Amino acid sequence: MHASVIVFPGSNCDRDVAVALEKASGKKPTMVWHGDSQLPKSDIIVIPGGFSYGDYLRTGAMAAHSPIMGEVIAAAKKGVRVLGICNGFQVLCETQLLPGVLLRNQKLKFICKTVSLKVENNDSVFTKAYQKGANLRIPVAHGDGNYFADHDTLKSLEDNNQIALRYNDNPNGSVQNIAGIFNKERTILGLMPHPERANDAVLGSEDGSGIFKSIVENV
Repeated sequence: MHASVIVFPGSNCDRDVAVALEKASGKKPTMVWHGDSQLPKSDIIVIPGGFSYGDYLRTGAMAAHSPIMGEVIAAAKKGVRVLGICNGFQVLCETQLLPGVLLRNQKLKFICKTVSLKVENNDSVFTKAYQKGANLRIPVAHGDGNYFADHDTLKSLEDNNQIALRYNDNPNGSVQNIAGIFNKERTILGLMPHPERANDAVLGSEDGSGIFKSIVENV
């Protein structure tokens, strides 16, 4: 498996997710700069968390128009798996690879803490290592994690089993407690919690390692 990690100005979780991928696969991913116009052959593309371009305009909005994102979108439409974490989830929504938007947190405060999550769907290359209904403890760190979509989009997400994870203790006001969603084909996953920050016992939790184990075993 060859993984590529996209790096934007302001990304601050790119190295963490690279460590998690290498730990799971035994192979270093390729770090791809946002200004590059060519993407290496990839089995999985990861858009990490951080503050791409400082998030001064709207979270993920500028990153969605980076030169490399044209390649990422083209690869995703061919079926290459894409994982977006936190700011990466926001970027995936801004590119419309995933439906919906991420709004300011309900109480307008940045949240940085470990939260409780439920695995809603383990039938994907991202979540197979978990039991359906499993409860996980994974950190979040965001000011714009309030997932929102209109009624028809939410119905489509429910009808197509596209909801991957829900919060047990909804920290940001996300509609229907949504913490992570797939695209219809389940080849793309966006989630606000940071599994790379729960990938080793020394970090206080290994509950996030199932995401990377699932990818390595199924991509």
